[in-house]
Amino acid sequence: MPKSRIRKKDDFTPPPAKTTNLKMNSGRGWVAPLMLAMFLIGLVWIVTFYVSEGSLPIGAMGNWNIVCGFGFIAVGFGVSTQWK
Repeated sequence: MPKSRIRKKDDFTPPPAKTTNLKMNSGRGWVAPLMLAMFLIGLVWIVTFYVSEGSLPIGAMGNWNIVCGFGFIAVGFGVSTQWK
């Protein structure tokens, strides 16, 4: 029986890659520093209140200093929602 002819396929060459300029900078470079600053201000506010036994940062506020410190931390979380 005769042998069948082998057909050679062309080698696969991928199409040329398209170059796209992806801009990774979203223009929100202020978010991370502000978020960290709010976290740190809130933490320092609360620690200062406890270390000074209630006389600092604002003695007239009393225990509301804790709420103010957590308010700064909450603002930091609110700012974090803008981070991409």
